Amino acid sequence: MVLATLVLLPSCSPSHGTRIVVGSKNFTESFILGELIAQQIEAHTDLKVDRRFYLAGTYICQQAILAGRIDVYPEYTGTALTAILKQNAGGDRQDVYRRVKEQYENRFGLTLGPPLGFNDTFAMEIRGEDARRLNIRTLSQAAEFAPHWRAGFGYEFMERPDGYRGLAATYGLHFAEQPRIMDLGLLARALKDHQIDLAAGNTTDGLIPALDLFVLQDDRHYFPPYEAVPVIREQTLSQHPEVAQALAELAGKISDQEMQQMNYAVDGQHRDAADVVRDFLRNKGLVH
Repeated sequence: MVLATLVLLPSCSPSHGTRIVVGSKNFTESFILGELIAQQIEAHTDLKVDRRFYLAGTYICQQAILAGRIDVYPEYTGTALTAILKQNAGGDRQDVYRRVKEQYENRFGLTLGPPLGFNDTFAMEIRGEDARRLNIRTLSQAAEFAPHWRAGFGYEFMERPDGYRGLAATYGLHFAEQPRIMDLGLLARALKDHQIDLAAGNTTDGLIPALDLFVLQDDRHYFPPYEAVPVIREQTLSQHPEVAQALAELAGKISDQEMQQMNYAVDGQHRDAADVVRDFLRNKGLVH
């Protein structure tokens, strides 16, 4: 992680003048949302936008925005609450949003734009054929079969406070072997190909229906809300208030299904993300 920070952050030039730098994490949905933010700013302001995408995970993006190397990036409220603020999960969408916004403003000089509309919580996925054969729908039911399963998770999920350890303790999950740490982009295919039997994905993953995967219900409500929001430097907004106006138009515009469709267009159909975003904004009447 330290090495990644040293390598990645110097490549990002601090924003200044009439230029806004948009960042993203290193998975498809974050990349799409970063492109969405970038195109929205370009369409509704006179500012130029630099894209600094695939900046590893949550902690790298947080350090980049605190250092002024990026001005805005897409984040999730539950991730901000637990991974950055180190607070216990709990509360509804509005409460979690309010707590994160207040803390980000008070502690970091950052603020949140309005929620984009969808809640991308963690999805514990198994193969659809296994869900039907074993007649299981919830994580509590899955605990009975987990000792015979191999699990695969991303590095961040293994380390973050709302990740593997707490999930395993909440549901009494014990797997056949130590979970494999895999790149997020490989998990769904590995699950479909029987390399693993359970994966930690996201509910808006476009490959879930395409690969006939099944999302186990979080019946003990372990995960908090994960509403997608833009995180923005307050200094950037004071210099360029038009950015806030542009991003405000995205409030509530993306449903869970629409985000899943955009993810599938990029991951499943291999379309260019910029084209997918442009079509979405046009369909919403946000660009011409």
